Amino acid sequence: MYSSDRDRVVLAALVFAVMFSQLLLYPGVATLVEALGADAATSAFAATPLDASMWFLVAEFAAYVGFVGVWGVASDATGRRVPFIVAGSFAGAVGYASLAAVPAVGSIPFEGILALRVLQGAMTIGAFSLTMTMLMDLEGGHGRNMGAAGIAIGTGAALGAPIGGQLTEVDPLAPLLVAAGLLVCVGALVTRVEDRTPDRGRSARALVDGLRRQPVLSIPYAFGFVDRLTAGFFALVGTLYFQETFGLDAGATGLMLACFFGPFALLQYPMGALSDRIGRTVPIVVGSACYGGGILLVGASPSVATAAIAMIGVGILGALVSPATMALVTDLADESERGVAMAGFNLAGSLGFLGGFLVGGTVASNHGYDLAFLVVGGFEIAIAVVTIPAFLRLSLEPTERFRSGDRGDA
Repeated sequence: MYSSDRDRVVLAALVFAVMFSQLLLYPGVATLVEALGADAATSAFAATPLDASMWFLVAEFAAYVGFVGVWGVASDATGRRVPFIVAGSFAGAVGYASLAAVPAVGSIPFEGILALRVLQGAMTIGAFSLTMTMLMDLEGGHGRNMGAAGIAIGTGAALGAPIGGQLTEVDPLAPLLVAAGLLVCVGALVTRVEDRTPDRGRSARALVDGLRRQPVLSIPYAFGFVDRLTAGFFALVGTLYFQETFGLDAGATGLMLACFFGPFALLQYPMGALSDRIGRTVPIVVGSACYGGGILLVGASPSVATAAIAMIGVGILGALVSPATMALVTDLADESERGVAMAGFNLAGSLGFLGGFLVGGTVASNHGYDLAFLVVGGFEIAIAVVTIPAFLRLSLEPTERFRSGDRGDA
């Protein structure tokens, strides 16, 4: 096995571990914040269990938005990735462990809990984003590399939530402890991977200026934002829609979501490799338009069976779009600015996920599920249509630049 092939497998496993650890907390978040001492009498952020859960999740995403760029600039400026991933992983593990220790320490205001959550998120995003950047640095084809990242993200999301729910049944704090242990493993294992970061260290100002000279990166960023917006929409609104419309219980709802996550996770790598052969335009533009249409079909499905079939189709189309979009970031970014470029992509994605919560939840609450599906699916179709001229100007066909290093390295 070529060293790049071996490292691709290891790095994908590390991306999986970070994503998996994050999703462990989601299904039992209401129970978790209660165990951590969320109290409506002492904190405005915990007025209701829903409020406390929401702010606990938002605190982490806010940290992602605020710090992902810092990690990217630091990595590109120094020409190193591994030391920063080690630092982020270990510090993130300390953050998770500190949260788990709160009940034993005693009464801590919920604002203090949220502050710990921000610190944990600020560290964890460094490990996540820079591990993905190390996949960008590999030879063997950008689509294949980002397909490996995609299958890791999809599988981590698909498995993290149900396993986290089972851990919560054992102990509300168990997901925190498992997450801490996984991040320790990430920090230890990443040292076994060769750091292929271009060693042309540059100042932070030069890196940011270089990124500004690449406005074309706004194309994959826009797609990343809208794609994650749909993910956030399904995570919140989709779950409630299936339960209220079809009367599904939690277990059946999980199976319905698995109809999306299964093909979405398993097809990322072959779809990424496909984009190396045929170019990025068709997977991104055509795939996104069809993906938006699939979302509309889910909302219009008259039965559980048709909704499940539509979810499978949406998962397949999502797998077509996602790795090609991430690979486009690699195609367009200078090799010495990949950390900053991927940080920008993850920033857009984090904002999109938050947008999915807010836009989907607000529209569904005020105007019903039908309009919510129409708005979110329409966003996905609109971004595909609007960017057609830009893709035509770029002429993004399969080239040696896109298939960089297909021969691998010994």
